[in-house]
Amino acid sequence: MDRVDLDGRWFGSGHSTLTDPAAAGAEAAAAALDGRTPVVVFVFCSVGYHVPELFDGIRARSGAHTVIVGCSTSGQLGGGAVSRDGVSVVAWGGAGFAVRTHVSRNVSGRLRDAGVEAASCLGAVGRPHRALLMLCDGLTGNQHEVVRGAFSVAGAAVPLVGGCAGDHLTYVRTYQFHGGRDGVEILSDAVVGVAVGSDAPLGVGIAHGWRKQGDAMIVTSSREGRVYELDGEPALDVFLRRLGIDESILDDDEAFRHAAFLHPLGLSRRSGEDIRVIHDGDRDDRSVFCLADVPQGALVWLMESDPGSLTDAAGQSGAQALQTLDGGPVLGALVFDCAARRVAIGEDGVGSENDGIAKAMPDVPFGGFYTTGEIARVRGALGMHHFTVVTLALS
Repeated sequence: MDRVDLDGRWFGSGHSTLTDPAAAGAEAAAAALDGRTPVVVFVFCSVGYHVPELFDGIRARSGAHTVIVGCSTSGQLGGGAVSRDGVSVVAWGGAGFAVRTHVSRNVSGRLRDAGVEAASCLGAVGRPHRALLMLCDGLTGNQHEVVRGAFSVAGAAVPLVGGCAGDHLTYVRTYQFHGGRDGVEILSDAVVGVAVGSDAPLGVGIAHGWRKQGDAMIVTSSREGRVYELDGEPALDVFLRRLGIDESILDDDEAFRHAAFLHPLGLSRRSGEDIRVIHDGDRDDRSVFCLADVPQGALVWLMESDPGSLTDAAGQSGAQALQTLDGGPVLGALVFDCAARRVAIGEDGVGSENDGIAKAMPDVPFGGFYTTGEIARVRGALGMHHFTVVTLALS
């Protein structure tokens, strides 16, 4: 299922792995739009496809007021397929939708202000059901500050969703897209805010599939995403000891990352655990590094899982999003899935995960991308996640 029409409102998704960016964009857009004029088009592509020609076929199929947004990825899903290298296009349109955007540029070092700026477009959307979707540079660090800034504008009544752009976990450079029929900017170090308004309900689902391993620890020294001490000991030492890993693993970045991705940190929250992926360890100061905040004084655990639980979480996220729609008809869904999860479940698990989403949302088209951090806030001021699947469902 790659498109649904309900009383003139429609949702479509398309996907292409053609190697030529222009041809790939045109193929994915043709499948998603199917001759219809969209209110908004989301373009998610792997690095290498992020060139102006990618958008030619998409812009040609757009209306004068169509919004085109998106970002680079660490993989994409849509149109019933999943790819490492390719393009996914998601679009919707028809009566009862409103979409407004705002781009915050040069955001490094002022992430909270960037979140405030990105959320400023919410005031232009007057529909009864609203959400703020954000697409962020995945390499700015302290991504939670963007969410906090956006929350200060959106307040508790408007859910926040979205994801951080990727580059196949090379951590070199990510890209964000913003524009319309007359042209699309290709940006870095930006936050794209997308205010979504609808006459019908919107639903958000969040799931991760991890469970606690071993005893709890106190973060006794940290600064933003860098953890210096756990239970008064150097954090790197505690991490290696608990996993029974020799320090020589630090000589191999890929080996260390694989071990770390299988054992992220879980932060105690009222609603469960927020996951923080450990991306690196520092031999000099004996710290470990995450891309989002790990507050000093927090209660944390090492987490564990298994491929089945991780793949099941994607379907759980989708089912949860649909449940919040109170049984109403579903147009489609955007999915934001963590790239580190893809590493943990392996390529064999990716297909099973995609099948699980389809099973949880039967006959519902969906599309999205593998992120470097997921955004989901439906209650409280927090909303930055890792190793998590976030789903936004439209009715």
